[in-house]
Amino acid sequence: MIVTTTNSVEGREIAHYIRIVAGETIVGINAFKDFTAGLRNIVGGRSEAYEGEAQAARETALAELVQRAMELGADAVVGVALDYSTMGQANNMLMVSATGTAVKLA
Repeated sequence: MIVTTTNSVEGREIAHYIRIVAGETIVGINAFKDFTAGLRNIVGGRSEAYEGEAQAARETALAELVQRAMELGADAVVGVALDYSTMGQANNMLMVSATGTAVKLA
């Protein structure tokens, strides 16, 4: 499955636009990761705990996007965009959504 942020696939013609597809995931940050991230906020530096959660959430959202496109018989997903949002009363949950257009290639 070709997944690209561009609106075309280089060297291939889009024969048919199927429809918009999306994949979403919501992950929570546990208290330990929240505590260590808070320390990083005070002393500076990168929060590997949060980065790991964001990377895993992104990959899960993209995997769902691909799965849904495959179920529609798509050969590729073009115009893929990722969006990150915090959720929950304490903003301690991260939602990642991936959207794009499922297409059949010629």
